[in-house]
Amino acid sequence: MSELPVLDDARSLLGRALVGHGVTVLITEVEAYAGPLDPASHAYTRTPRSDIMYGPPWRLYVYRSYGLHHCANVVTSPEGEASAVLVRAGRVVEGLDLARERRGPKVADVGLARGPGNLAEALGITLEDKGTDLLDPEPVHLGERVEEPARVMAGPRVGVSKAADAPWRFWVDGDPTVSVYRRSPRAPRASSVSPS
Repeated sequence: MSELPVLDDARSLLGRALVGHGVTVLITEVEAYAGPLDPASHAYTRTPRSDIMYGPPWRLYVYRSYGLHHCANVVTSPEGEASAVLVRAGRVVEGLDLARERRGPKVADVGLARGPGNLAEALGITLEDKGTDLLDPEPVHLGERVEEPARVMAGPRVGVSKAADAPWRFWVDGDPTVSVYRRSPRAPRASSVSPS
């Protein structure tokens, strides 16, 4: 158990099925966001946009990133704590043709749900799905863990400018669907420890 339950929740989502609108992915990459304790979280300050993150748990928080892409998050904390896990990538295991139709015929299978915007698009997730109970079967739900990851890696979250060095991104080591790490140009330089 870690000090922050959302970190354990994030790791526990790896290898689980996420089903949306006729497509199923196995989750291969996630990022944890610790609500009011985390300056990179949308819920660091409570707003109408982030209100859903304050509970109840196992709801889908959907937002538009830069007005372009939908991103899917699993609210994991008890009511009032506002922790959530961004689902960054997955491997399409059912509904491949539908995912291809949504993402375009030239996208390779490993890229269909690589990156949070691509994953939401492959699953057909939009703002209309915000608030969905992920324990109910329709329209978007979390399934059981299908695969136990052999090795889980941890590192900094992608593109965040605050708390940029927190190792709260988790991924299945060696899985080709995992996205590439990119540090935000607005983030301070990575901290380093000098020898004493």
